Amino acid sequence: MDNANTKLGTETLLERKGARKAGDIPEQVIELLNRGRLETVNLTEWLAVNHVVLLQHVLAELGLERYLDMMRNGLKQVADRKIMKLIPALAKEWLGLLERLPDKEASRIFGLLFTHRSDSVRCWAAYMIGLDRRLSLEHQLAGIRPFAADHHFGVREIAWMAVRESITRDLSQALCLLTDWVHDEDAHIRRFAIEATRPQGVWAKHISELKVNPGIALPLLEAVRSDPVKYVQDSVSNWLNDAGKSNPDWVIGICRNWLEVSDTKATKRIVARAQRSFAVNQKKRSE
Repeated sequence: MDNANTKLGTETLLERKGARKAGDIPEQVIELLNRGRLETVNLTEWLAVNHVVLLQHVLAELGLERYLDMMRNGLKQVADRKIMKLIPALAKEWLGLLERLPDKEASRIFGLLFTHRSDSVRCWAAYMIGLDRRLSLEHQLAGIRPFAADHHFGVREIAWMAVRESITRDLSQALCLLTDWVHDEDAHIRRFAIEATRPQGVWAKHISELKVNPGIALPLLEAVRSDPVKYVQDSVSNWLNDAGKSNPDWVIGICRNWLEVSDTKATKRIVARAQRSFAVNQKKRSE
């Protein structure tokens, strides 16, 4: 692998933009990604990682090779090997493995996964928190917070997906706990609070309670109605756009009110994006 690193050069590897198609990803990059020695730089690379091969290398790295067959057997149920099924399945297998180890060793191993150089491995660790039913919602959110603030886009997306089911299961408490998050100085944390509670999140089950009564999450939305960061603005507008699919009049009212009390460039952008599909939906209903 040292030879592989010199082919493109370490600096070139780290500064690459990433291929647009999976077939265009250099073999050297794929190999390093699958060995857990490089982070992905775009969605194409993120989706191209072979998590089963990566598992083998990570177990060897941690001196846990003896558990490879056991974990592979546990993954056989994920027949299509799609990434959004593989990551939770791998997290489940890791949780099962850690239960076999002494507490101190299990804590050490999780710490290594949590801080691993590979964003894919950190995704596993994030989902481990979301799947650990021994943790209360409060403890799950505390545990997922570092992943919500991770520098890598993939880890941040997996972070909210990992606790989405727990948030849905105890929505009232979740909305209360996330109140502080929307006031955090870290834009990633603010964005997490909104994205995790979207009524119809991408790659996630819908939250029926919010589809019926989106107003219960209004305190979170109000806090970021004029957020200066586009990353957060996009999440807020997507949240409202989701709500508008079942409660368009409510969203229109909120948008009108926001423009009256917060005539800022940020609010105008959020409101415009929030209502972007309304005209299309109204046309479909009239046809």
